[in-house]
Amino acid sequence: MKRAAGFILLLIFTILSSGCKGGQLGLVKVEGAIYDSGDLDKVLEDLETFTENPMIKGVLVEVNSPGGGVAASQEICEAIKRLKVEEKKVVVSMGSLAASGGYYVAAPADVIVALPGTLTGSIGVIFNFIVYKGLMDKVGLKAYVIKSREHKDIGSGFRDPTVRDTMLLKGVIDDVYDQFLQEVVEDRDLPYDSVYAVADGRILTGRQAYEYGLVDTLGTKDDAHKILAELCGLEGKPKLVEIPKKLSFWEEMMESKLQPLLMPSLRYQLDLR
Repeated sequence: MKRAAGFILLLIFTILSSGCKGGQLGLVKVEGAIYDSGDLDKVLEDLETFTENPMIKGVLVEVNSPGGGVAASQEICEAIKRLKVEEKKVVVSMGSLAASGGYYVAAPADVIVALPGTLTGSIGVIFNFIVYKGLMDKVGLKAYVIKSREHKDIGSGFRDPTVRDTMLLKGVIDDVYDQFLQEVVEDRDLPYDSVYAVADGRILTGRQAYEYGLVDTLGTKDDAHKILAELCGLEGKPKLVEIPKKLSFWEEMMESKLQPLLMPSLRYQLDLR
């Protein structure tokens, strides 16, 4: 019911705000770590709304993310593919950081635009956990574990991992890595060997990624906007339609009134000095 209401409101908004004939362009922002959360739900809902809206001819996806969960990244990747199935164009604009899962979600776009200093790549998968058995032994603590079979507590910090544990976990990591690798190879239409050569977890600048074919061109958000308009056959630079985030009363209060006083902003960036 909420999605239907949102779709109707968006359709009315696009009609009223349309500054050009022939359609409008949507805007979706993938920001921060990609995990199962309200932010992920918002991204998926926005992509689905744009997929179903006949007024939207293309979508600009701004990515500024260090990556995150495998499944969450795959959810966004598949949602972008559904846009393309409906013959809508997709252009990704990479911000300061679009690595690992951030690159995963960008891979299926028609065009990927990165800044020369964007940090991207990091194609790989990692799984880690803390083993605190040694510390427990020092303080005299023991864990009492009852399990159905030997690997049910795999990854537990209560015990040291066995050789078999490591082999099983490596198998999982290798399978997910292969999924990531195949996604990039197919979406970017690149030879497997050339992708594999740089898919060792290394980060790349936007300029390096362009040289390897992982991004299509170097440019700004504005450049990405213009490219999307051209792909959609729209004149000029049509206004981008962004679905506003629904905030609760307290969230509105925090963002507009209290946050500047109680929660100073923290920004992380790559400094050039």
